[in-house]
Amino acid sequence: MIGPIVDLASLRELGDDVVVADVRWYLDGRSGRVAYDAGHIPGAVFVPLEQWLSAPATPGTGRHPLPAPEWFASGMSQLGIGDDATVIAYDDAGGVIAARLVWMLRVTGHEAALLDGGLSAWDGPLELGAVPHGAADFGIRPWPEDRLASIDEAADRSFVVLDARNGNRYRGEPDPVDPSSGHIPGARSLPCREHLDEGGKFLPADELRRRFAGVGVLDGAKVISYCGSGVTACHNLLALEHAGLGRGRLFPGSWSQWCNDYTRPVATGQAPG
Repeated sequence: MIGPIVDLASLRELGDDVVVADVRWYLDGRSGRVAYDAGHIPGAVFVPLEQWLSAPATPGTGRHPLPAPEWFASGMSQLGIGDDATVIAYDDAGGVIAARLVWMLRVTGHEAALLDGGLSAWDGPLELGAVPHGAADFGIRPWPEDRLASIDEAADRSFVVLDARNGNRYRGEPDPVDPSSGHIPGARSLPCREHLDEGGKFLPADELRRRFAGVGVLDGAKVISYCGSGVTACHNLLALEHAGLGRGRLFPGSWSQWCNDYTRPVATGQAPG
């Protein structure tokens, strides 16, 4: 299986055997589709996060719960992504959004990777407007239970629970996104954006391993990753795999589910709590 991160040279070597996917989305409400239409990697299809990569938000499941496998399969088919496709996904944020698509494809046995450096890694002209594509055959596969974590497992101290959000949100500083601020007690802060260098590319694998070791992730650790809504948490999981430390589990509801359950305790500050 292809690794979770590929560079531009590897993308070009794949040639016509690859589907390039643009997965831009913005927490501040800007339109990923408008950004795509204004310039994207030639041939890339636009994958709307909130249409095909998540189900409708509810307090009990979070802002971006996983969609039903049938819905995900329908979306991939309509976008021209088939079971046999190799998908290389990107965004303009170091892969923290596109990681959601890559993780979803990889856990269901499909070939998929992030383009290291994202859109900024592309050194050629950009293409404007939509790219025509036909439908493809994409089978329905269930989300594997061993790659997911429940809200109770996220509270279980036998797991190393990682919070992929920026440090200010972990510490509990004012945050308009959710009804309360802070983190899951016992969770360790590991902001996914800090896996990247100044150019937006992943740090070398040995540096990533040191980062994970610093929060208690060593070989054989049972890891759960969460974020605000289960999107950027996937970036931590891909980095974990890229560093050779296994695959870990995603808590799909993440903080947006946890903080809406008022029976759950909330920790603040820099310490796990």
